[in-house]
Amino acid sequence: MGAEIYQAQVIKNFFDTITGTDRNLSRIYMCVISVAKLRMESPDKMTHLVDQLRKSKQNKELSVDILDYMCDVALQIELTAIQTAFGVKQVKELSQDFTGISVDSL
Repeated sequence: MGAEIYQAQVIKNFFDTITGTDRNLSRIYMCVISVAKLRMESPDKMTHLVDQLRKSKQNKELSVDILDYMCDVALQIELTAIQTAFGVKQVKELSQDFTGISVDSL
């Protein structure tokens, strides 16, 4: 579970980078390669990803293959790990906060 949470955090950083104002290719490269290494991808897959990152740098636009890879990885990770990485709380956890509030405390 810890590895999945870390992968989800790296994926979150990837999407924050590509949707933010500073679309730094070095950060994108680190995110993609980190996830690929965490998932223990084959050397062929790693070569393909690095090749796509090089082409992205040359064309000055992110390869669709990179986006597809990161989206596929995000879909394969367990939902609770993604919720933890993105800071999403379960409704049950939030409801416990509200049960401690009474009319007298207002």
